[in-house]
Amino acid sequence: MSRQPLALRPHDVCVLLQLMLTPEVPFRELAQLVGQSLGDAHNATKRLEISRLYLSHRREVNKPAVVEFLVSGVPYVFPGELGPETRGVPTAHSGPVLSANMPSPNVVVWPSADGEARGLALAPLCAGAPNTISSNPPLYRWLTVVDALRVGRARERSLAREALEQEIGSPMRDAWLT
Repeated sequence: MSRQPLALRPHDVCVLLQLMLTPEVPFRELAQLVGQSLGDAHNATKRLEISRLYLSHRREVNKPAVVEFLVSGVPYVFPGELGPETRGVPTAHSGPVLSANMPSPNVVVWPSADGEARGLALAPLCAGAPNTISSNPPLYRWLTVVDALRVGRARERSLAREALEQEIGSPMRDAWLT
């Protein structure tokens, strides 16, 4: 009997990023932090383990593989497409990590009635992403950088890659955790 091929899902990236921030978090808390059901968070972790992005026996992510996957895989597997202007939460180069280095008149947002910015719509990788701005700021910061890889131009992707390599390759800085 042949086994179904592994297919990562967009919300698995949210779980992966949260595992970068809190590698030993219990499943119930992990699910709350990413705004998913307990079953979805558990299944995402299993897919990440099969992909060798999460090493469950050590309760840590495979950092070199994560950087490679985020930079070289996510833009092709989960590409972003900008939609019409809407109200929402800033992301990609408009998010907190890259906006200081990339002032741009073209704001990108996750659509949200609670958002305070107007810009081009981008569907988030996980449904709970717009809520992370207030409920989980560290995850919000990571997700915006990944979105810059998904929809950014060469300069934006380069800055996003540098930010990821710097933060993933070294101990997490306080700036990413606030």
